[in-house]
Amino acid sequence: MVKLSNGGAYLVNGVDVVEVGADAEAILKNKTGSSISKEEAAKNTMAYNILESHNTSGNMEKLQIKFDKLASHDITFVGIIQTARASGLEKFPIPYVLTNCHNSLCAVGGTINEDDHMYGLTCAKKYGGMYVPPHQAVIHQFAREMLAGGGKMILGSDSHTRYGALGTMAMGEGGPELVKQLLEQTYDVNMPGVVGIYLEGAPAKGVGPQDVALAIIGAVFDNGYVKNKVMEFVGPGVENLSADFRIGIDVMTTETTCLSSIWTTDEKIKEFYSIHGRVEEYKELKPGNVAYYDGMVYVDLSKIKPMIAMPFHPSNTYTIEELNANLTDILHDVEKKAIVSLDGKVDYKLTDKIRDGKLYVEQGIIAGCAGGGFENICEAADILKGRSIGADEFTLSVYPASTPIYVELARNGRLAELMATGAIVKTAFCGPCFGAGDTPSHNAFSIRHSTRNFPNREGSKLQNGQISSVALMDARSIAATAANKGFLTAATDVDVEYTAPKYHFDQSIYANRVFDSKGVADDAVEIKFGPNIKDWPEMSALTENIVLKVVSEIHDPVTTTDELIPSGETSSYRSNPLGLAEFTLSRKDPEYVGRAKEVKAAEDARISGSCPGETLPEIADVMGTVRKIYPNADNTNTGIGSTIYAVKPGDGSAREQAASCQKVLGGWANIAREYATKRYRSNLINWGMLPFIFEEEALPFANGDYIFVPDVAKAIENKLTDIKAFVVKAGAMKEFTLKMGELTDEEREIILKGCLINYNRK
Repeated sequence: MVKLSNGGAYLVNGVDVVEVGADAEAILKNKTGSSISKEEAAKNTMAYNILESHNTSGNMEKLQIKFDKLASHDITFVGIIQTARASGLEKFPIPYVLTNCHNSLCAVGGTINEDDHMYGLTCAKKYGGMYVPPHQAVIHQFAREMLAGGGKMILGSDSHTRYGALGTMAMGEGGPELVKQLLEQTYDVNMPGVVGIYLEGAPAKGVGPQDVALAIIGAVFDNGYVKNKVMEFVGPGVENLSADFRIGIDVMTTETTCLSSIWTTDEKIKEFYSIHGRVEEYKELKPGNVAYYDGMVYVDLSKIKPMIAMPFHPSNTYTIEELNANLTDILHDVEKKAIVSLDGKVDYKLTDKIRDGKLYVEQGIIAGCAGGGFENICEAADILKGRSIGADEFTLSVYPASTPIYVELARNGRLAELMATGAIVKTAFCGPCFGAGDTPSHNAFSIRHSTRNFPNREGSKLQNGQISSVALMDARSIAATAANKGFLTAATDVDVEYTAPKYHFDQSIYANRVFDSKGVADDAVEIKFGPNIKDWPEMSALTENIVLKVVSEIHDPVTTTDELIPSGETSSYRSNPLGLAEFTLSRKDPEYVGRAKEVKAAEDARISGSCPGETLPEIADVMGTVRKIYPNADNTNTGIGSTIYAVKPGDGSAREQAASCQKVLGGWANIAREYATKRYRSNLINWGMLPFIFEEEALPFANGDYIFVPDVAKAIENKLTDIKAFVVKAGAMKEFTLKMGELTDEEREIILKGCLINYNRK
């Protein structure tokens, strides 16, 4: 289904692939009649040209990007605007859309969520933005319908900010990167590699976009083939996919850990813009006659089968056919992996889902930016028409991605057909993707056309002994399973005629309800605050030396942002930095917050001029040992903070709070073998935290140990990559080396100042 090239490859005339090898130059010359260097051919990718048109540095190796538009939702925009306000924000300099699709149910926290919404509305008025009320659209569907444009770039504070299928290069980053854009600064990144995704053939009947996406994710995640690179979708197979189908594949590229995505565009994409009343935003995109890619992923669409991503990651993929044929073995394997993912805290079982040799699931959900598209829901309705989901445990919920889609489903009858089967159709909401709403019962198994299936992502609470599971599937196979009363079934095994109704977009729905300032700010507007909306606490600059206490040690292969700061029940506290921080690592390491607070109390005492040793007695012994070698280290030049160690932290969501919550609890660093994503490392830097790297498997320190880093500020100023550190223990100091990856001059200054707010404060 999916194959990877061993190295770089050239694409000739959008069709022929020539992999790099001894005879590549001769083959290229034979096909084109001329020679071209790899460097010149690399400039012929769509990605290169879009990045070049948005780069302000004049150096294509060191990009400084200014985006065309910004987008946030209601568990990120409050913190972003609060940060920007603290840094001197006067007006949104580019279109900024504030959507309300994460806290829209107001299910937790009483009036807290609606306070955030009113904050957003008044800020849109005051600073000149757009405000999309709750239940109107999930962030990414609104962006597709109303923001995307050919050759444009959009930055969003949600990791699934991906509109490449529409010819828009979009990136999901932590909130501070949006703050920089609001302050007319730049997004700084080295020129990323570009990997071609070569599509050929056409999908079989019953195969959907999630199936294609999962097949790609399964092939590239573990080996990091596209990590921090741009995925460029090319090849003759693109034209065989509808706009909705392409969008469904594209949104899942986040789960490969790529930086962004872009696709060739054609008449089907032009029609999408036309349907939405914005045909002028269409732009034909295609690579040059000879384009060079750093790798090539070959996808034969005709060979893709219905897929399933088993718990607890989108890359844990199988064909449904393979799973059904090897049920016991595969379920046992997932149970073994769960011991690591869940730290053995619960008795996790999947093999008890086997009934009469078949896999029984208790829940199906089709939702959000991945599953809630018009075509997905219509084809699910075709499969379920005239059937019933049954009166047993199995339930089915469907969330159209926007009110215009919902209305069209009502007008063409699919809404009634779905509800007649026993399915529940709900308003646009992102909850099923991050654990708010539709939480399965203990030990239940849920199949979802959504974006993620990390542990607890479905809303269960491991700390309370509750666990349930999510597997990712396409809407069509979820509908086939629903038609089979909860027994896992591939859509290709169902006899159905797809009706393919035409989509009609009703522009009046947004015109009647969405606030659009047209970019005009009104300084007279008073921002509405609620009691849960708090300013960021003061953060101090990096001291000459630092003492770090290791307060959590995580050895999982990958640590997600959901584990660093849980989603779901924490959402209502995203506007309250200290309130949210109480949940930090609560599912992974419940002792973390208490340990971090003890260290922070010592630092607070140091800053106030008191004796840290009176607050945290062990620090007196640590500093006594340090002063044997560094006699000048004292309370005036040596800060006290905490750090965590994780093998590979930061996979998943772009949420900045995975870093900021550590910071407000006194965190000064992370130590990792590597960082799962650029966006998590950027979040650490923007909150003034040191993103240390220690590549060796055997650690010189353990949880509870102290690490002294002398002259750390000078090391950052002098751009050192090897930084001397000591484990301070039992009256002795053991030296080791921490690595520091590449930092821009601005990033160094942010770390030295203590955070982005301090860097920008006037």
